[in-house]
Amino acid sequence: MGFGKKLKELRIERRLTQEELAEALGCSQAMIARWEANEHQPKEEHIVKAAKFFGVSTDYILGLSDY
Repeated sequence: MGFGKKLKELRIERRLTQEELAEALGCSQAMIARWEANEHQPKEEHIVKAAKFFGVSTDYILGLSDY
């Protein structure tokens, strides 16, 4: 499972809209949609921000670890 799928899974678990998550990560809703659809890969800074926001490791959000 890659970044896009994990990001969507975490966002839905927290009951956030793409717009709410975009605001928290400092990007656009369209960018969140592209990441979730695996149309675009995030920059390192957004991976780190997302991991911190959700309280998970970068390995987890990248799908490299189960925790």
